[in-house]
Amino acid sequence: MPFEIRPYQEADITNVVNLWERCGLVVPHNDPHKDIAAKIKFQPELFLIAQIDWQMVGTVMAGYEGHRGWLNYLAVDPDHQRKGYGRLLVEAAENRMRELGCPKVNLQIRESNKPVMAFYRAIGYVTEDRIGMGKRIEQHEE
Repeated sequence: MPFEIRPYQEADITNVVNLWERCGLVVPHNDPHKDIAAKIKFQPELFLIAQIDWQMVGTVMAGYEGHRGWLNYLAVDPDHQRKGYGRLLVEAAENRMRELGCPKVNLQIRESNKPVMAFYRAIGYVTEDRIGMGKRIEQHEE
């Protein structure tokens, strides 16, 4: 089986979380299981898996809320990076959002993650004159 991009399936959860951990995407304030559970309740068709010969090599979690599209959790297994799979995942997510009428895609990158910034620039994303702001409204149990 060659390279394929398909929607997420429930049986993928362990491999997804392991991939995200390998790629450094799991941080203390983002529980990957919780993020996956939330995504499969809303636009699960925009949670994409890349695989080669049945082996998961990448993910992207996209969303479109009617005004802008967003990309999250783009991950490509370190053993498969720099082969074009990340670009293909982003293009697949963009195409699906375009079909929904999405005019623009946004994303956020940690300022320290220079290689990821270079990747997005190489596929046409630009740094915009904006300040990203956020507010965690979810209550955490201490």
